[in-house]
Amino acid sequence: MKKYDLVVLGSGAGMNIASAAYDQGLKVAVVEHGPMGGTCLNRGCIPTKILTYVADIITQAKHLESLGVKIKIEDIDFPWIMNRMRKEVDDSSKEQGDSVDAAEGIDWYKGTGYFVDDYIMEINGEKITAPHIVIAAGSRPVIPDIKGLDNVSYLLDDDALHLKEKPKSMIIIGGGYIAAEFGHFFSAIGVDVTIIGRNPYLLKNEDKDISEILRKELSKRMNVFTNHEVIEVKEEKDQKVVFVKDRSSGEVKEFRGETLLLAVGRRSNADLFKPEKTGVKTDEKDWIIVDDYFMTSKKGIFAFGDAIGRYQFRHVANDESQIVWFNLSKVIKNEKDEEFLTMDYHAVPRAVFSYPPIAAVGMTLEEAKESGHQLYIGEVDYSVAAKGFAMGNPASLVRVIVDAESRRILGAGIVGPYSPILIQEIINLMYTPDGTIYPMFQAMHIHPALPEVVQRAFGRLRPLGHEHEHHH
Repeated sequence: MKKYDLVVLGSGAGMNIASAAYDQGLKVAVVEHGPMGGTCLNRGCIPTKILTYVADIITQAKHLESLGVKIKIEDIDFPWIMNRMRKEVDDSSKEQGDSVDAAEGIDWYKGTGYFVDDYIMEINGEKITAPHIVIAAGSRPVIPDIKGLDNVSYLLDDDALHLKEKPKSMIIIGGGYIAAEFGHFFSAIGVDVTIIGRNPYLLKNEDKDISEILRKELSKRMNVFTNHEVIEVKEEKDQKVVFVKDRSSGEVKEFRGETLLLAVGRRSNADLFKPEKTGVKTDEKDWIIVDDYFMTSKKGIFAFGDAIGRYQFRHVANDESQIVWFNLSKVIKNEKDEEFLTMDYHAVPRAVFSYPPIAAVGMTLEEAKESGHQLYIGEVDYSVAAKGFAMGNPASLVRVIVDAESRRILGAGIVGPYSPILIQEIINLMYTPDGTIYPMFQAMHIHPALPEVVQRAFGRLRPLGHEHEHHH
């Protein structure tokens, strides 16, 4: 049995820890069953954004018609678009893997590792151990329990990213980020897309009105059904047949498509690596339980990222990894007197790269209402700024949420073109020592540029319930 100073399970944000430990001269093992780089690089954020950027440009080109410009897209080279994306992803992953393979003092175990005893993991019949272990094992797509699904060929997000030929039509089961982004891409390149989500709103974790703007805009390009549940699927010749129940009326509808994409959420990978064998506890949904310092129930074993089921974003995992490495370093050096660090989740940013994109940070309006704060709300759309008119006043909403007493920013949501860029202004303010609205008014904004809409939203702050008392 090979002994290490540290074992890291997962090569996404887990590599931040592995690299830091390696730089400190520790003997490190990385256990990764897939390509190096984890979900984000290989089948998540990066490949999907390479594709949605193409879709953004196509959608904007069509929008030009409303501004007096008729444009014709002659050809969309699907294999070329996919090859460009795959080359960028695969080359980056290979580069990471090659550097790990070449490094002395860090070993990559290529397989699904699972615990067989306290601090002991087995990979492909080989056992390894370490007094310190970091679980950054990510998550994987949920396979829903739908009648007939076992007998039908379907795609998961990773399969969709490896398609060689463009399908004629696609039915996406599930709402949320993945459905909204894949739906945007495939629809933009000419695939007949149908999205079927069981929740009343397309994006259940964002405010309803913001989600509704996206749903309405997507519905101009594809079929979007919310509050509909898939009850059965079949395969007939070259077509997938999907039977769907309207959750409000009970009516059953039938849809047909060439391909079926599942996008119903993520689940824990804990069943694969058996954490209970080393005394690590999980919750009822199998996510690893950690304390404020990312320590599990077992001494010397930490966990973070998707594996703990909190915020499944790479930028969150990257920040968590810094906290984990700081705390782990203290444990390794037996420095008990110094304070461990904790993670601050007050301003977690997120974005859905559909079209129009949605970006948000901190609390939604619903969460803010339940928080006990006295609230000031500011709402505008892009038409309040000259740039908005220049863009044709696209469907949009900018909402900022502020504590009435302290003027601290509690959250914000934006739907509209370039929203992931615009929201950064608010994120940065939320990370200042005071986190208040005042720098927004002290900072000069370029006129006429789109960030003016963010400043104007803060300029329209009203007590909750009075936010619509303004005139354009």
